[in-house]
This record gives sequence, structure tokens and C-alpha cells, in this order.
Amino acid sequence: MPTPSMEDYIEQIYILIEEKGYARVSDIAEALSVHPSSVTKMVQKLDKDEYLVYEKYRGLVLTAKGKKIGKRLVYRHELLEQFMRIIGVDEENIYHDVEGIEHHLSWNAIDRIGDLVQYFQEDPKRIEMLRNIQKRNEQAEE
Repeated sequence: MPTPSMEDYIEQIYILIEEKGYARVSDIAEALSVHPSSVTKMVQKLDKDEYLVYEKYRGLVLTAKGKKIGKRLVYRHELLEQFMRIIGVDEENIYHDVEGIEHHLSWNAIDRIGDLVQYFQEDPKRIEMLRNIQKRNEQAEE
């Protein structure tokens, strides 16, 4: 399994390739707010571990293994963002909160969160009921 840092790179590379059709070291560095030299080192490691194929000055391509993991990591991130919205986390906190927890949850926990998100999305009245409970609790705290 990739480390949390490797996951961040794979996820970002997957996103860039999906959006632009390619991912360059400079694009990855900008997206992750790291130095290009750090990207180069990580890309070389990901190449060695067969998540991607990297040719210096030519770019990189995700392997089937890298694509599979990249897709799953993007799904995890988007699912956790949906979950945060459903439970009423303030929008300005969602990205940071997801970044803080996504690497610390098992795939079993992610699957259960997926079940919960699906439960709420199947009937918008369930979300409304949750919001009403939250409002009552907030009023009781005042």
C-alpha cells in the first residue's frame, strides 16, 4: 500500500491526467504546493513501485495499478466531502478537514461512510431531519 504522501501524489496525478490529459512535474508541484525537486523524487519512487511510468523530460503515465488507486483515492476524497456537507460542516472547513482525516480511515470505514451518504441522499428529508436536530442542539447550547 502507498504511504499517505504517495497517495497525495497519485491522487493529484490522476486528477491532472483526467482534467488535462497529462501531468507534468511542474503541474504536480503547483497543485501540491511543493518544490519540483520533491515531485521528481516522489515520481521516481512511484515509478519504481510501478504506480506510474516516468521518463525524464517526457512526462509520466499512470500504470493500471496507479489508475485504479488514483480513481479510488479521488472517490474517497469526494465521498468524504459529501459526508462533511451532509453532516453540516462549514464549507470553508471541508477541504482541510478531509485532508486531515482521509489517510487515517480504513477502507472499511470509507465503505460505511459511503453507505451513510447513500442513505441520506436517497431521501432528502433525512438530511432535513438531521439539520433540524442540529438546530435544536445549537439552540439548547445557547
